[in-house]
Amino acid sequence: MRISCLSLLSFLFLTSAVAAAEIRDANRLLRASNVASQFESITVLQTQNIIRTYSSIVAISADVELPQWIKKEIAACYEQAFAWKKFEDGIAQILLDNFSKDEMTLLTDFYRSEGLPPTEIPNFKMAIAKGEMIQQLTADYIFANSDGCAEHDIDLILGFLADPQLESNKTLAAE
Repeated sequence: MRISCLSLLSFLFLTSAVAAAEIRDANRLLRASNVASQFESITVLQTQNIIRTYSSIVAISADVELPQWIKKEIAACYEQAFAWKKFEDGIAQILLDNFSKDEMTLLTDFYRSEGLPPTEIPNFKMAIAKGEMIQQLTADYIFANSDGCAEHDIDLILGFLADPQLESNKTLAAE
């Protein structure tokens, strides 16, 4: 029995060491492809679009401008809810589940501008052909694992619009 427990422990240690090396490869690919920076840039752009949409709706519906403090609070919510660190491990796992070690190495080398040997071009094409599927899996993962800010935003905006001082300010401005 002692030998089998030792064998089991050795197997578990070896398995965890292999898994750690594989996740390092996925994280290396994420760093080489600059996904974190792209993710953060997209989050900022989407947040700006959301705030612009809210501002337009409030301006048209209530004939008031959304205050800067509300815009900042909305932006802070999205910055926190969609912080890259919240999704990095899950996205690395998606890469690990869908790319072979060789494909990850090939893509990492490509992103690091180390070039591709002509013999690897078919493998490179097969790897990048998975891009659309990985993009969808990633979007699904982010959606399933994010808190979102819509309820927060709505409560904030409705609270602002319900403020009785807002009506008196609009009346004074009209006079």
